[in-house]
Amino acid sequence: MEYTIPTDDEKRLIESLKDKQDTESLRVKRYLSMPDLSRTDGSPLKEIVKKITSISDFKNFDLIRVPEIVPTSIAFDLFDFAPDHPARSKSDTYFVDEQNILRPHTTVMWYYYLNQPEVKAKLAKGEPVGVFCHGKVYRKDEIDSRHMNVFHQIDGFYLCIKKEKELKLQDLQDVETKIVKAVFGENVEFRFVEETFPYTHPSTEIEVKKGEEWVEILGSGVMKGSVLEKLGVDSSVYNGWAFGPGLERWAIISMDLPDIRLLWSEDERVKKQLKLGSKYQDVSKYPPVVRDISFIVNTDFVPNNYFDLIRETVGEEVIEEVALIDKYEDEAKFGKGKVSYAFRITYRSLDKTLTGEEVDAMHKKLEQKTAEVLLAKVR
Repeated sequence: MEYTIPTDDEKRLIESLKDKQDTESLRVKRYLSMPDLSRTDGSPLKEIVKKITSISDFKNFDLIRVPEIVPTSIAFDLFDFAPDHPARSKSDTYFVDEQNILRPHTTVMWYYYLNQPEVKAKLAKGEPVGVFCHGKVYRKDEIDSRHMNVFHQIDGFYLCIKKEKELKLQDLQDVETKIVKAVFGENVEFRFVEETFPYTHPSTEIEVKKGEEWVEILGSGVMKGSVLEKLGVDSSVYNGWAFGPGLERWAIISMDLPDIRLLWSEDERVKKQLKLGSKYQDVSKYPPVVRDISFIVNTDFVPNNYFDLIRETVGEEVIEEVALIDKYEDEAKFGKGKVSYAFRITYRSLDKTLTGEEVDAMHKKLEQKTAEVLLAKVR
């Protein structure tokens, strides 16, 4: 069965943003307007979702769509995020207001699904339940060829009566083995490693061998009894497992994509190549142009917020990477409460060669915005 959660609260919050022109409101509106690639025909992210959900183990699983704006009480409190967990900060998460955020993970669906009357009825009868949720999630992040602040996840979980089946980590790993092979092929080399997450215990990650490197692709675990109790499920009766991978990483590994931005490309030469299991060939490798920016700013400066400013000032489509190359404090030189940062910015378009003049103009605009918004002294 497919459930769609009413979005009245979300619509009200979006309406409240309609006439706001402050930076954060404009940012939120722009990110919400971006397409959901996990539901876009022709996108490899949609193809990954189909491969996972088509596995026979999941034939009786439901599907649920949940709001993209959710209360912090659902996103964090219900899932045992510690009060000082970094995800709760405005430097990691996009806040719509003091109580509501752009969802940082699709795991929020646990709350919405377990509150459906039909699901409650099944649990009351002792029946097992399973569900998937996929779509966009939002986290403030660095800028490089593997990360974007708007990306996609798929979450799944399964609950059953303990006396009928006491789920162990091995049960989850057996299912995940099928998932990994369904997406990457029977010959994929992968391994399980121990990990810690707020809402599962024991927990595990899967790493895939890529060349000489092991790359993490999936976090998962046995659902914590404390979390189940908060969600209205009797943990003395029920147990379950859950997982939640980021879809972009799977696509990048499957196709050897050199840049995450390619997944959003409208260039037909790129789009026709975005097929899982086929190695991506550059349609054209436009040269990078590198510029450094250094400035003195207050010590409460947050790099993640600066990355958003860079995206909005010059455009994500021309920024390949922003790397911190220097940071130091010198009270005698800069004054008390001041710190010096230096970033190396790699400008590279996926669509054309950027001229030095074009980059100089963009970089100059960034310097001006840096000084204006951060009250920084550009050096």
